[in-house]
Amino acid sequence: MLGEQKICFSGVQPSGNLTIGNYLGAIRNFATFSEAYKCFYCVVDQHAITVRQTPADLRRRTYETLALYMACGLDPEKNTLYVQSHVPAHAELSWILNCYTMFGELSRMTQFKDKSSKHADNVNAGLFTYPVLMASDILLYQTDVVPVGIDQKQHVELCRNIAERFNQVFPDTFTVPEPIIPQNGKKIMSLADPTKKMSKSDENQNAIVYILDDRDTIIRKFRRAVTDSDTAVRFAEGKDGINNLMTIYSCFTGKNMDEIEREFAGKGYGDFKLAVGEVTADALAPVQARYKELLADKAGLEAQMKRGAEEAAYYARKTLSKVQKKLGFVQIR
Repeated sequence: MLGEQKICFSGVQPSGNLTIGNYLGAIRNFATFSEAYKCFYCVVDQHAITVRQTPADLRRRTYETLALYMACGLDPEKNTLYVQSHVPAHAELSWILNCYTMFGELSRMTQFKDKSSKHADNVNAGLFTYPVLMASDILLYQTDVVPVGIDQKQHVELCRNIAERFNQVFPDTFTVPEPIIPQNGKKIMSLADPTKKMSKSDENQNAIVYILDDRDTIIRKFRRAVTDSDTAVRFAEGKDGINNLMTIYSCFTGKNMDEIEREFAGKGYGDFKLAVGEVTADALAPVQARYKELLADKAGLEAQMKRGAEEAAYYARKTLSKVQKKLGFVQIR
């Protein structure tokens, strides 16, 4: 813990257009932590290159992701917003922690299995050791809490294992973090296949609603959302499509499932899909407007990158120096 205030850390990859799943499951919730925690929110560009990226696209999306952070309510005065590759300590600590991570632990990571099957022509070592870099991201800042989607919980558990293993050899080195998983909207599913998570890499564009989709596109995608042969809007087992739409509607309106069922009693799926599309578009409109303003000021974004990196590096160097000293590395001034 840095000082008296507890630490919160999270990051988002700039590897594609961000979806409402990223927004509801992560970014929108980030702002709520800034009153109680010292928050570090990172654009994790080094994680993105485990899958081949077009350099110009990665560069552009790094700016876009930082702009989206701020557009979604992250105040740079209250949060440390920066780009991962601008703080070399992330990669330096990652190598050290690789030496305290077991091969068997990494081989059990479900995301490695999923990604290696999707990118069979590029199953690289970085894809395998990705969770160690994630652990380094977290442990560098003596993080207390990590807001993550449920699909990342396994990685935070590995991070805890690595921290505890290192602490057993070198006591009191790392804070052992706790994952925080939002109860509502913790996993937004595909509109085309509601048994799968909504993914920005999905080839079916109708399966995904992006944060930056225009109003007509958002409503059109929800109108096409896969549902079941029933007609009643109710949350129940076997109604994956409607359950997903109700979850999204709940996230944007704050209504619980019982309230949603009463609101749409006697109405069909068509009315409900339109309503979900409209509340989504309404909620995203101010985010999109602010995003356009921020993205138009490239110099302002670069100034924030520099300011955020300097602040993050100050804290990161403290932990890295502590680790290096305990390991027996010679430190020169």
